[in-house]
Amino acid sequence: MKDQLEALILQMYKSNILYSEGVREFKKRFILTVLQENKGNQCRAARELGMHRNTLSRTIDELKIDVRQLRDGAKRPPRSARPVSLDRDRDREKKGVR
Repeated sequence: MKDQLEALILQMYKSNILYSEGVREFKKRFILTVLQENKGNQCRAARELGMHRNTLSRTIDELKIDVRQLRDGAKRPPRSARPVSLDRDRDREKKGVR
């Protein structure tokens, strides 16, 4: 793999690609690959990348990556359709939250 990377770097250098462009493209492809493997799940992707989810989210915005294309179409149900957790409701009552 090291030889392939060195060949790619040499090719980029000879093509007059700026360092900042190369780093940006590498970051974008690396993050896209991990996101694809995790079906767009940013929490899991961030864990695998070794970064905080907020940092990943900010980087995704900076690189203009559309995560919606990576998701499998499954969405979280609206709160009204989710089962009620009695423990959570009890904890909220203790805190005075309604």
